[in-house]
Amino acid sequence: MKVLVTGGAGYIGSHTCVELLAAGHEVVVIDNLCNSKEMALQRVRQISGRPLAFVHADLRDAAALAALFREYAFDAVIHFAGLKAVGESVQVPLDYYHNNFIGSLTLCRVMLAAGLRTLVFSSSATVYGDPAALPIREDFPLSATNPYGRTKLFVEEMLRDLQRADDGWNIALLRYFNPAGAHSSGRIGEDPNGVPNNLMPFITQVAIGKQPELLVFGDDYDTPDGTGVRDYIHVVDLAQGHLAALERLMANPGLVTYNLGTGRGYSVLELIHAFERTCERSVPYRVVARRSGDIGLCYADPGLAHAELGWRARFDIEDMVRDSWRWQTCNPDGYT
Repeated sequence: MKVLVTGGAGYIGSHTCVELLAAGHEVVVIDNLCNSKEMALQRVRQISGRPLAFVHADLRDAAALAALFREYAFDAVIHFAGLKAVGESVQVPLDYYHNNFIGSLTLCRVMLAAGLRTLVFSSSATVYGDPAALPIREDFPLSATNPYGRTKLFVEEMLRDLQRADDGWNIALLRYFNPAGAHSSGRIGEDPNGVPNNLMPFITQVAIGKQPELLVFGDDYDTPDGTGVRDYIHVVDLAQGHLAALERLMANPGLVTYNLGTGRGYSVLELIHAFERTCERSVPYRVVARRSGDIGLCYADPGLAHAELGWRARFDIEDMVRDSWRWQTCNPDGYT
């Protein structure tokens, strides 16, 4: 298949490109590089030994997007492109609505005009808000506690409406939990701009000396040690989940929704201790106030994805911290 990957130069997108190319698919990436580097795609080509086309453009540019669809006869789209920091979304909500929602709306309009109706959407566990029960199943009520989560929820609602209006659309909504880790080669990984928003790169940057200390946002949650609990999933497992969902759409068209997680939650302190134990590096940290928009507990029931996709996370927390540390030590300044 010929697959368009939006945001393909980003953390999850680049790992998914590796898996797509390994499976024999042709890949074209569109990315505005606002939170990613083109070097990631050069390394994807090196890892896979296969070509990959790149277009530097923004999804909100309908003319550029339409030109891309005229140039390539795509079979499917995997849609990652979007701003993704919970804390930042609270501070600049309009940027998140404009980028994440309008970009997705423009993409769907151009797909419709081109006659392409197969889409895998990168959603998030944030669409469950602060869940009343755990583990989280796909049939749980939907809500959001921050603007980032609401943009994902609004795009999901739009895609559900679109598929109801035209059952020719084949859509997979993938709600994934907390990506971590990196490719085992150490060639691609998470390279955030500025101070990391996600826990794992914050830990590795402190361990290598790029940041003075780790900030732990809150230790008064109703959890075993008071710090937030999340379901961390290796980015390679996550990437393989996208391939499984794409194959499901090709075999059984329609609209499907899956959690991609491990089913196990780890607290912030547990993750710090797992890193220190596995990588033999100390991580100084300081507890500060809770971050606006965060919740205490969040982990998945991944049973539906296993039953219908034959997919299950294979890597554990030690694999995640080990691969993250390999990426950090091999690339102390990221892709620069």
